[in-house]
Amino acid sequence: QVQLAESGGGLVQAGGSLSLSCVALTHTFNRHSMGWFRQAPGKEREFVATIGWNNHASYADSVEGRFTLSRDDAKSTVYLQMNKLGPEDTAVYYCAAGPRLVHPYGSIRANDYDYWGQGAHVTVSS
Repeated sequence: QVQLAESGGGLVQAGGSLSLSCVALTHTFNRHSMGWFRQAPGKEREFVATIGWNNHASYADSVEGRFTLSRDDAKSTVYLQMNKLGPEDTAVYYCAAGPRLVHPYGSIRANDYDYWGQGAHVTVSS
């Protein structure tokens, strides 16, 4: 069982930046694909970014060029750097871990992830 904990959410003005972190509390996620998803009020959860265990990262079109996902397996931590934030980025952001040695390039599908964090609230004011 992999327990994930997100941190770094908060309130920021439009155009600002935030950095989210996700740490595995009870397990290393070496060779696990990792992803971030978000859910805005009244909307379905959507894909944000993923990074495979080969360190290849992919992004949703809506965040491409503004968000950067990276991982430090030695620290069992992934980082989501979010720049040029807008009100449309307001959501609860969830970190997720996939099964070991599957999806080397990550996955955009929520069903491909086995473990989820509790979520980090991000609010962007206009």
